[in-house]
Amino acid sequence: MVFGAAGLLAGAAGRGLLARSRRGARVRAGPCELACGALCALAAARWTAGGLPGWWLPVPLTLTALAVPLAAADLMHRRLPDALTLPAYGLIGGSLGVAAQVTSDGHLLVAAALGCLVFGAAHLVVHVLAPSSLGAGDVKLAGSLGGVLGALGWPALLVAALLASLLTLLLSLGARLASAAAWRSGVPHGPALLLATWLVAVFPSAGATVGLPG
Repeated sequence: MVFGAAGLLAGAAGRGLLARSRRGARVRAGPCELACGALCALAAARWTAGGLPGWWLPVPLTLTALAVPLAAADLMHRRLPDALTLPAYGLIGGSLGVAAQVTSDGHLLVAAALGCLVFGAAHLVVHVLAPSSLGAGDVKLAGSLGGVLGALGWPALLVAALLASLLTLLLSLGARLASAAAWRSGVPHGPALLLATWLVAVFPSAGATVGLPG
């Protein structure tokens, strides 16, 4: 309940920050807070059940606070505002720094930095070659998410990329079936990228992903 309540507050804060940003990206009140609260509670439940070590928990909680309002903004406005994508580097980096400090594992930060570079660079290449399929906001977002994935191990980068592509494909099929006029030119990739990274971070031992020590 405590983590769920904290998630509600984080969702409200993220929504408010987006609304006050320079270009503005208003998202609907209520669903953003509820989704953030529910996902924070789920991540905490994984920890209490022994599925996540305590030192890793701040990472998925920070990711949740950023992912929910960003996904909502991308779904509603087809963009990922700098108001959250840029601070994500510092916030996620800080949570990873705490994890490295608690575990006395400097390799974790090195792996996170390499993941940030590789994941960001890969998305940049796709954006340059096919800008209509991947926006600049996705590239900015990919670097910070790559830090989380890199800390989990190299297979996590591939798992998240493939899962995000599958989720975007499913979203595209759903949009076609629903004849969504707003997405006739293509569906946003940010929500799938965020959800895929969140799933890998909260369920790090699933699939080919390297599990966390401890």
